Amino acid sequence: MTEQGVRWTADQVLALAPDIASRKAGSELGATGPWSEAGSSGEGAVWGLCEGSGSKPYRTVVDLSDVSGPAYKCSCPSRKFPCKHALGLLLLWAGDEGAVPRAEVPEWAGQWITGRRGRAERNGTAAPSVSPSGPADPEAARRRAERRAERVTAGASELEQRLTDLLRGGLATAERSGYGLWEETAARMVDAQAPGLATKVRELGAILGTGPGWPVRLLEECALLHLLDQGWLRRDRLPEGLAATVRSRIGLPASADGPPVRDRWLVLAQYDSADARLTTRRIWLYGANSRRTALLLSYGAAGRAPELALPVGLAMDAELSAYPGTGQSRAALGERFAAPAPTAERPPGTTTARAAARYGDALRDDPWLDSVPVTLGRVIPAPDGDSWQLADADEDAALPLTPAARSRPGLWRLVALSGGAPVTVFGECGHRGFTPLSAWPEGPGEVVPLC
Repeated sequence: MTEQGVRWTADQVLALAPDIASRKAGSELGATGPWSEAGSSGEGAVWGLCEGSGSKPYRTVVDLSDVSGPAYKCSCPSRKFPCKHALGLLLLWAGDEGAVPRAEVPEWAGQWITGRRGRAERNGTAAPSVSPSGPADPEAARRRAERRAERVTAGASELEQRLTDLLRGGLATAERSGYGLWEETAARMVDAQAPGLATKVRELGAILGTGPGWPVRLLEECALLHLLDQGWLRRDRLPEGLAATVRSRIGLPASADGPPVRDRWLVLAQYDSADARLTTRRIWLYGANSRRTALLLSYGAAGRAPELALPVGLAMDAELSAYPGTGQSRAALGERFAAPAPTAERPPGTTTARAAARYGDALRDDPWLDSVPVTLGRVIPAPDGDSWQLADADEDAALPLTPAARSRPGLWRLVALSGGAPVTVFGECGHRGFTPLSAWPEGPGEVVPLC
């Protein structure tokens, strides 16, 4: 087992919370008051008894040694993982070494830890299971793919006609038609099995009447959607890498087929976005040896957090495999060789001018790309009228922050961390500006999550 001698920060613990309510409740339990018999082992186990509403305290234990991430066990009735008691225990462990001292694992915690570690070892060495239905029929799979391609082509052709009608009638007609027209068109794209097109159509409908300049923004997005349609309809003429990007943007499923890259992957950022159907978690990683930045995507049903959680500031020895497509950052997490652990490493920074140029270069490979991951070195957050920007400390250049970044509490954490001095900032750089996701002080210091 990996020695868990370095304790996590409170931000890293709270990043595990399944929702905002759990973060708040867990924070309230991160003090010594409700806890007794708390302890930790050198092999990554943390345990304790927490007073609750009943006569018996809740037994809570966390195993931090698993290469798949922390595992939790609590006698409380909560169905959330981790529950507020597990979060509170980890916060207590992270903040006060005296409150959770090294000790012998109690029997009730040891039984669970031994059992789950034994199961993990057996699962890791078991032979791969064979589907009872036998191997997949490649000819049947080919026919299904052809039928879906035909539906997508029909949907893309219909969408082209609707865009033509819109431009022929003038953009003003789009505002008079209202959002219903766009939703009906999006539903047609769903029927055509092109979810990527459906999402883009809904985004068009959301632009209507959004303030000064909305017709220009609508025309720009219509042009990009037209380009995607044409890319699909002429995919057989495209280079394979660009064709794979078009398939991905259309919404066709793909498997990570790149060769596995083993590295020490630093967790740079983790944040969630949600709609009525799905919660999407984005985790940005940086390979200390490969110097590659990769994106992991994890999904959960509406209202539920995705299972994969990798708090910012940790590093893990693992393999990643890239998804097909030119300019794509997305990867799949493969075998993990050690439990994630805190690290003081950070990626090298670049200037704001080079960051903007990097986004421009990426657009050649993927014209629909909203942003690219970038680490800025020696930048200072500074007000710019009613907005904010990140200014180079050593050059006369700056990047504006996106409107979304200006409205988040993370902006003020960044300003406080800087205090007018240069900082290193990781984030996403695109046509709307720069979105900071995490930052480091100029000298030694821990990473500060900003999202």
